[in-house]
Amino acid sequence: MRGLYASSSFAQTDEDTDVISHWLQFTDVKNSLYHHFSGQAHEMLDQRDQRIQSLNTKRQWQQYQEEVREKLYDIVGPFPERTPLRPRITGTLDRPEFTVEKIIYESQPEFYVTAALFLPKNTDLPAPAIIYASGHTANGYRADAYQNKIINLVKKGFVVFAFDPVGQGERLEYLDEETGTSIVGGATNEHSYVGAQTFLTKSSLARYMIWDGIRAVDYLLTRSEVDPERIGITGRSGGGTQSSYVAAFDDRIYASAPENYITSLGYLFNSRGPQDAEQNFYHGIFNGIDHADLLLARAPKPSLLIATTRDFFSIQGARETFADVKRGYSALGKPMHALMVEDDHGHGSTRANREAMYAFFQKHLSHPGSPEDLTVELFDEEELYTTETGQIATSLGGETVFSLHAREAEQFAAKLKEQRNNPNIYDSRLKEEIRQLTGYEQPVEVHPEVFVGRYVREDYVLEKYFIKGEGNYPIPFLLFRPQVETEDLTTRQEAGYSQSLRQNEKDGRIRQQEAKNDLILYLHPEGKAPEAGHEMEIEWLVRQGYTVVAPDLLGTGETGPGLPHGDSYIENISYNQLFAAIQIGRSISGVRAGDINRLIHTVTSMGSISANNVTVWAKGLMTPDALHAAVFNSLIDRLILVDPLLSYQSIACNKWYSPGWANSFVAGALTTYDLPDLAAFIAPRPILYVNIQDENMQPLPEDSNHISSHFEGVHSVYNHRQAEKSPVILTVDEEDDAREQIRHWMEGR
Repeated sequence: MRGLYASSSFAQTDEDTDVISHWLQFTDVKNSLYHHFSGQAHEMLDQRDQRIQSLNTKRQWQQYQEEVREKLYDIVGPFPERTPLRPRITGTLDRPEFTVEKIIYESQPEFYVTAALFLPKNTDLPAPAIIYASGHTANGYRADAYQNKIINLVKKGFVVFAFDPVGQGERLEYLDEETGTSIVGGATNEHSYVGAQTFLTKSSLARYMIWDGIRAVDYLLTRSEVDPERIGITGRSGGGTQSSYVAAFDDRIYASAPENYITSLGYLFNSRGPQDAEQNFYHGIFNGIDHADLLLARAPKPSLLIATTRDFFSIQGARETFADVKRGYSALGKPMHALMVEDDHGHGSTRANREAMYAFFQKHLSHPGSPEDLTVELFDEEELYTTETGQIATSLGGETVFSLHAREAEQFAAKLKEQRNNPNIYDSRLKEEIRQLTGYEQPVEVHPEVFVGRYVREDYVLEKYFIKGEGNYPIPFLLFRPQVETEDLTTRQEAGYSQSLRQNEKDGRIRQQEAKNDLILYLHPEGKAPEAGHEMEIEWLVRQGYTVVAPDLLGTGETGPGLPHGDSYIENISYNQLFAAIQIGRSISGVRAGDINRLIHTVTSMGSISANNVTVWAKGLMTPDALHAAVFNSLIDRLILVDPLLSYQSIACNKWYSPGWANSFVAGALTTYDLPDLAAFIAPRPILYVNIQDENMQPLPEDSNHISSHFEGVHSVYNHRQAEKSPVILTVDEEDDAREQIRHWMEGR
């Protein structure tokens, strides 16, 4: 850490800014963010479990099933309209027992899906068909493990239709044309990078992937070789996710066998944590949806849960989920249609599980035969390419999840812009909608501060405290008080001043500073320490006479960022923690906003603090948190936002954005408001914007059309409320210039 003073007498150690590092109670405090969300997820899942355990009669289970279906469609839909598939066969491969047609279809106009149709030669037609959904492999269904099952199935007389999920196989959406690999990383990163953007409009990546699967069924039904009454689906890992989803939403699928996926979300949160964007619904847990519901939604159609005992998808969760599913199937009169098979293995396929899957489809799709797992000849990956270049991006171009979603986001943005023409919209109704979307919880019980220690500096005092946050975690903070009263030399010596400083105080006086009855809550993305050093920003503020509070908000400083990186860790940002929040109807920004207001309440209630005005000074990633806090707290007199994000719209409508912003996202925000609306909401309180940032954390010029278009409505609201000043927007190159202009703005209020 940087030193509070450059001289050796005042060299800063960790203990100067650490508040809770030596408390045994807080040894796992860096994981507080995840534990807090996980704890709330468990409370919601416990309520769901209580409901499940109360179901006994057939009618109760049917009613629950109807509720689940309605919730699923509500949180995933609406789906796009059915448009022409425009299928094309780009090549054919011939083997003695089957042929392969390489196919491209459009699940939405120019949204191309690469696929392969495996057609058995020696079987009665029309034959049963199985859709094969691929897991998180870079090459999609061409992976050896998936080919093995596909070819075994076709050799047993099944038509098999395998397709690439978005971000995999020939459908990379962030393709590096030189390397042929993804710019953002593997399949989970391909899913999560764009998936996070879709959540901003209450959509999800799951919605796009499910629709691809539903359109796969549509395509099969155009083929005379397929019996429409005998359609199944299977897939492993991410393919297990897709097969569970598609079967839950499409009644035309009769038999479903998801592999290495189904567990329970409670056990998932306790072990691996929430997975990539594809595997999370918008407010899924908040709406009482767990993995079991994906199977119960389609009951009593046949379902086979395929699991392994050492999978990171907890086997205990799978077993408990199956027990609930079995109860539902039994109540609906088809207990033998719910089946589970497990084998001792990690996250992978075993011979025993494959043979159980073959036997399941042979029985329930009325196509008897031997379930023996055969040794088969696999295709080279390139043989199964459907495009000339091996990638849609360089062969056909067309739409991507981003481009499709960006158009939806632009429609929402246009509605918001029109809405801003009415300054009266910023009322209690909109405030409540913002509260619901953010998951903001108004602080009710505010615990007293815990005093940890004090350092007396040359012209100010640094004190260390912590308070209890929204959950079972601390909020450490530093309190910087200007020295404003003359003390005699004896008192100063007793306070612990060093010999070198005492030498400079021969006359018994200390430097005076004009006191201001202003409190500044200083929020830095890295917490309280980075700007607490000598000649740093906080010291500069204290020397202006301000009392400054610098906290480690949840996930920063001593309280973060934590260990659970998850399977979507992009540029050192854990998207999985964002997805945990979305599952439970919360947001990281909303929780931090509550803690900001909790901290303000505590500090302004401390008897030794006198503050006529409270300013929140937030930097970078903390700026959305500060804006949300101000909406719900009238004690915040003004905001200083340094390097703030322009808008959620700028994230949703641009292909590339800095992952650093991800944990500031509020899922569903763009359906109701954007960050500039928060500024309008708190009018007429003063706001200073310094170096507004775009989606890639690049400063925008003051006269940028982007800024003017976003803030036109904000200025109108300030005028409507007869504010003395509209929000001030500055672009400043040098740090010293920024400080000076901020000082003038603060003193000129």
